Amino acid sequence: MKEDGSLCSQVPISDSKHILKSELLSLLKTYNCYHEGRSFQLRHREEEGALIIEGLLNISWGLRRPIRLQMQDDHERVHLPSVPWTQPESSCFPKDTPPQNGGDTTEEPGAQPLHKTDSSREGSGSLEEEEEIPQLLRTQSDASCMVQRRPKSRTPGEAQRVRRHRFSINGHFYNHKTSVFTPAYGSVTNVRVNSTMTTLQVLTLLLNKFRVEDGPSEFALYIVHESGERTKLKDCEYPLISRILHGPCEKIVKIFLMEADLGEEIPHDVAQYIKFEMPVLDSFVEKLKEEEEREIIKLTMKFQALRLTMLQRLEQLVEAK
Repeated sequence: MKEDGSLCSQVPISDSKHILKSELLSLLKTYNCYHEGRSFQLRHREEEGALIIEGLLNISWGLRRPIRLQMQDDHERVHLPSVPWTQPESSCFPKDTPPQNGGDTTEEPGAQPLHKTDSSREGSGSLEEEEEIPQLLRTQSDASCMVQRRPKSRTPGEAQRVRRHRFSINGHFYNHKTSVFTPAYGSVTNVRVNSTMTTLQVLTLLLNKFRVEDGPSEFALYIVHESGERTKLKDCEYPLISRILHGPCEKIVKIFLMEADLGEEIPHDVAQYIKFEMPVLDSFVEKLKEEEEREIIKLTMKFQALRLTMLQRLEQLVEAK
């Protein structure tokens, strides 16, 4: 019974580590006070004696390679029907076209060629529009409503940029033809998680949000400190709990998404030298070299003295015989 009571009063941090529920609630209170009046406040409840915390978790992009998005987004989009655009006569020629009486209309002889020229221009404009519509639809966001407009005259440079089919999603560049997504380093996204979700589950949720083709095993979450210290979150750890334990201020600590094969842990002893300028680091290296040379000289003199003592002792033994 005592063991059950002690387990109920603790919250798991990983498979082997736990924290007292009262201590975690105190840290949670500090966390929510920091985010007071914002959507990043966390809520908590208890289910069968277990504390569950839920809310938004900020994750920064730290990828060095582009990622590839799934292509089924194109089939799930609702395409607007492409209806040929026709110019109403009453709106284009309000003064030149007389009112209709009994279905009889009269036109000036010189007006017919002008009308044909305009209709040919509008016809060519509609063809250009039909060519431009797929580009607009392909580059629109799923959460936005695209308003189709008549295409404007573009310079060759602008036309070249349109042909690339490359645009930005919240600062992240996306090439539709290749489905390549290049997140800007340090940019922030967020996912709604709870304290029972492990690192692997949070990774899966984030990748599904952006429809990334690569699996969660190819990525990892890192706790990155302002000093440069970097610690990898294990698959059995809980990122939301780690966020609360490290405090609410993201200027001090951030959670980064990185490649599993490119990311590496940086201990505190190494991180304290990262932000120094090269001249300062060079001076540190010179001092270490000087200290190393002094130690080498001391050891050399010590062993030379021992060697001389041993030789003298051997000579004494030879003479004694």
